[in-house]
Amino acid sequence: MDNKNDLPKRRPLSAQLDLSKFSKENFAPATEEEKRQQDVMSKSTTFFKDGMRKLFRNPLAVISMVILLVIIVTIIVAPMIVPYKYEEMLSVNGRRDKGAKNLAPFKYSKLEQEYIDNGGTRFPHIFGTDEQCRDYFVRVIYGTRISLIVGLFASIIVLIIGLIYGSISGYVGGKVDLIMMRIVDIIYSLPDMLIIILLSVVLNQVLKFKSGSILARLGTNMVSLFIVFGLLYWVGLARLIRGQILSIKEHEYVLAARAIGAKPGRIIRKHILPNCISVIIISTALQIPSAIFTESFLSFVGIGVKAPMPSLGSLANKAREGIQSYPYKLVFPAVMICLIVLSLNLIGDGLRDAFDPKLKR
Repeated sequence: MDNKNDLPKRRPLSAQLDLSKFSKENFAPATEEEKRQQDVMSKSTTFFKDGMRKLFRNPLAVISMVILLVIIVTIIVAPMIVPYKYEEMLSVNGRRDKGAKNLAPFKYSKLEQEYIDNGGTRFPHIFGTDEQCRDYFVRVIYGTRISLIVGLFASIIVLIIGLIYGSISGYVGGKVDLIMMRIVDIIYSLPDMLIIILLSVVLNQVLKFKSGSILARLGTNMVSLFIVFGLLYWVGLARLIRGQILSIKEHEYVLAARAIGAKPGRIIRKHILPNCISVIIISTALQIPSAIFTESFLSFVGIGVKAPMPSLGSLANKAREGIQSYPYKLVFPAVMICLIVLSLNLIGDGLRDAFDPKLKR
């Protein structure tokens, strides 16, 4: 064609369109505004970025993250500022201060007040003191540390075991899946609290930890709690992962990976588990408050953290004995438990709304 604007002629019996019948307005180039609109519409994103953007649009989840962040910063920084230790009984100039028993918040004992009147300085007791003349604020801070650590490690244990078990059961299928799921049904029928109590009694006679170590401070009760989480609490996550894999493994990209010779382990890691990420994130986030509540309950009934190390549950149990005389002692650990559990639950709900593809807004 001599002219580039000339249109090719339609051949007889051809299925192509006859472009000569269309006006130039039908094929006008896109305007600058239409090009900018296309650029905005085609902005690339990822599953994680899209989920985080939805999460930060959830006001309850954002407020919960702020509260949880404030609590974490406080339990890290406060022991560096407050000069008292969680097991330290108060003393002034090397003298045991027996009058510093059950002090109200921001109150001093007579011995401390005399020391201050003589020009000395004394850090205030923000939450008062307990029945053994120990600073209550530091004990609540360390109790919060224990509860958060227990929740975090318990969720990690549940995630690892449940992820591996559920992936194998769902991907292999057949008789292997049948046998593995019957084991899960048996584990579901076991009473977890009874097993924790029995393990605490047995391990207390069997296990001997090195004096001064972290395990010795936690005690056999907490070790038995971790063991029970590793034995029992992963079955819920394993069932969720299995159900997801049973549906995902039938997709075409999994069949293509098998066709090119990819090993089952690689298929699970690279193709199946990334498509289960929403279930994994949500289940792990919701497992943390469950573990914290379980630890607080066990410490409340006396089979939790070993004394003198505090826990929010053990502090609440001690405060129960003097609830009529010192009700504020129960308020501080109870409010801390409520804040942590409620914040983590709201964050878990926000993660579910943000990352679950079935919940489209």
